[in-house]
Amino acid sequence: MFHCNCEACDKGFTRMTTAAIRRFSVPSPEELIDRARGMVSEIRSLAEETERNRNVLPRIIDKIRDAELLRTCRPKEFGGFEYDGEVALRIALTISAACASTGWAVNGAVSNGRSIAHFPIEAQREVWGGDEDPFTCACFAPTGTAVPVDGGYVLSGTWSFASGCDASSWVKLGAFIAPPGAKPPFEGAFFLLPIGACEIVDNWFVCGLAGTGSKDIVVREAFVPTHRVLLFADARSGTAPGAKYHQNPLYRMPLLIHGASMLASTAVGAARGALDAYLEMTSARKTRGALAGGQLPMAEFATIQLRYAEAAAAVESAELILLTDMRNMTQKLYAGEEITIADRIRCAATRPG
Repeated sequence: MFHCNCEACDKGFTRMTTAAIRRFSVPSPEELIDRARGMVSEIRSLAEETERNRNVLPRIIDKIRDAELLRTCRPKEFGGFEYDGEVALRIALTISAACASTGWAVNGAVSNGRSIAHFPIEAQREVWGGDEDPFTCACFAPTGTAVPVDGGYVLSGTWSFASGCDASSWVKLGAFIAPPGAKPPFEGAFFLLPIGACEIVDNWFVCGLAGTGSKDIVVREAFVPTHRVLLFADARSGTAPGAKYHQNPLYRMPLLIHGASMLASTAVGAARGALDAYLEMTSARKTRGALAGGQLPMAEFATIQLRYAEAAAAVESAELILLTDMRNMTQKLYAGEEITIADRIRCAATRPG
């Protein structure tokens, strides 16, 4: 195989051969989580730069691809590993502890390995047909309108909070289907489009999560074929076309259970990161008080220990809620049991907020 000696080609060749070598063996869940842990130090050191950049840095995007994290939940038919939501959550929690913005953008891209698998198989082949690891983003709120036409829909609208859109190849947009002359209520659906069919509005100037690149998306009368449409009702119930196609029961999990848990993981992971940073900072500090324990380590004060213990208990409880709910839902799917409305309500009610 010929390739030139320029730096860009060498970088691309190295990434390609690394991915090809890894294809011979499927990483275990713990190995994928370890790969995420291996990036924590660099991601944390770049957190401030990420906020200033208003986007996750390209070098981190490359490393996430190289670590194969985007394949965590993807069907094996498309080079994925078909791991459950608990593995995805642990990856998201790990990265979010290092940088909330990076964790937010990554958890969406990782969880879309499951959500896109709900679409008809023709759409999945379009997204994952090659050996690449495309980033994807999503805007759940149905702020667009889709008009039925022969073979599909004409989609128009404006959507906000398209996290990671600059790094994405595909975007999933919520919209209401409004046939000509029909009156509300309208049926809602997700519409899958190549990012090139959209206009990205550079309006993400915020204080919190500034590095997520959550810009607006505008679509003007774009045709979306029927096979790139997923009805809200099917996504909620676990009866989506992709769920009927794939044999693995994991793809029958209602989208809102998996998606809501992944979104919550950023806040919980960031809380863990803040707790770890506080412990690191406090461990190295000594009080300067002349009478109240002058020059003693701050970590030896009972008040400091009590506050840390209370915060640690809160963070660990939130982690446990997320992981236990996901584990229980996964076990029900493998046992062939139905995910009921009560299950969905309970999961939504226990999301940390």
